[in-house]
Amino acid sequence: MLLCDLKKGESVIKYGNAIGHITEDMPRGSYIHEHNLKTDLDSIKAYEFSGENDYSPIKSDVTIKAYRRSNGEIGIRNELWIIPTVGCVNKTAQLIEEETKKIYGDVVAFTHPYGCSQMGDDKETTRKILSSLIKHPNAGGVLVLSLGCEDSNAEVIKEYLGEYDKNRIRFLVCQEVKDELESAKKIIGELLDIMKNDRRENVNISELKIGLKCGGSDAFSGITANPLCGKATDYLTSRGASVILSETPEMFGAEHILMSRSLNRDIFNAQVKIINSFKKYFADNNQECYENPSYGNRKGGITTLEEKSLGCIQKGGNSVVCDVLGYGERVKKAGLSLLTGPGNDIVSTTNLACSGAHIILFTTGRGTPLGAPVPTIKISSNSQLFDTKKNWIDFDAGEAIDGRDLIDELINLIVETADGKKTKNEENGYRDIAIFKNGVTM
Repeated sequence: MLLCDLKKGESVIKYGNAIGHITEDMPRGSYIHEHNLKTDLDSIKAYEFSGENDYSPIKSDVTIKAYRRSNGEIGIRNELWIIPTVGCVNKTAQLIEEETKKIYGDVVAFTHPYGCSQMGDDKETTRKILSSLIKHPNAGGVLVLSLGCEDSNAEVIKEYLGEYDKNRIRFLVCQEVKDELESAKKIIGELLDIMKNDRRENVNISELKIGLKCGGSDAFSGITANPLCGKATDYLTSRGASVILSETPEMFGAEHILMSRSLNRDIFNAQVKIINSFKKYFADNNQECYENPSYGNRKGGITTLEEKSLGCIQKGGNSVVCDVLGYGERVKKAGLSLLTGPGNDIVSTTNLACSGAHIILFTTGRGTPLGAPVPTIKISSNSQLFDTKKNWIDFDAGEAIDGRDLIDELINLIVETADGKKTKNEENGYRDIAIFKNGVTM
């Protein structure tokens, strides 16, 4: 509701910024929503660099317990992953998963419909995402399952992997063996024999990589859950950890705030590029880049994309933006990185996992059972959602409405999750991937 009288065309201010303009004269106390509030967003625009920012993390003695991999990276799970190179062997992957779970509980088959009949960028994107997933350190062993005749076959994927641990990552080409299920059992037995000797060790929290994600939002998301994640971001990045903020369209209308926190001019220029490139992507497909938020967001009280974005970017806290990553690109630096990609939940969480996130903090005002390839901590923006869907939600940020400071509790949950505590999506077996598609299928 309005806190003061406004004339037609005047801006409505929330989070200290305009979230649009009203379409008629409105007195104080008026209810504002999509019927009388319109966006101020437009297409590609110019931005001004406001100066450099310092990022100097402190040395922390906070530790987590993780698995040290042969390439020096850490993993917080020791799962066995089955990754098809093409959708044709999805069912085979699922059958292998079912059989393997009888002897080892932490096994997941990540099915998808791609890997063949793709062209151009889509083909490259699929190969890039699959190779990143195959090398994720949360997997102690990986069976890469190929049909054999697909475009993105085993030999092609090996090229995209570069150097990899051949003891931990094995390939099976189904067309080349008499019985693919029996052959898979043999390979998996060898992987499990190696993995049984893996042990957790103390590592500094600076080695942790955290992804940030908004699910369906409500009017409380930008007041409770997202600012709480922002505090967690500031805590983690100040101690040298890597935090990854994605969902490029949900930066539209708030990008100037992130740009003002650029480490240097190069990072600023990279931010401008991903924002305007994503707006061009909308324009190239004859879509408005300032379209209202989704049905669930609007029903939850979000009106304009600016309002959604200004709440969304609060997950980044006040941290300096130290790097800008392309879609599926691995995080390289400590501090806050921006990851190019859409806001769709499954595509976005897959993107974050493939960028190297060990854990994803997933805020929601609407609720969802969705789970990423990595542990996904669901944080409700309101307590009613938490009380209703305790089988989905890991943490209640709604208590912040009463003034409670929840940051210590959230950091404790992050550490516990890194140490092995399972999230609700893991307990429920909800683990999905989706790959961004933008082109022609043959």
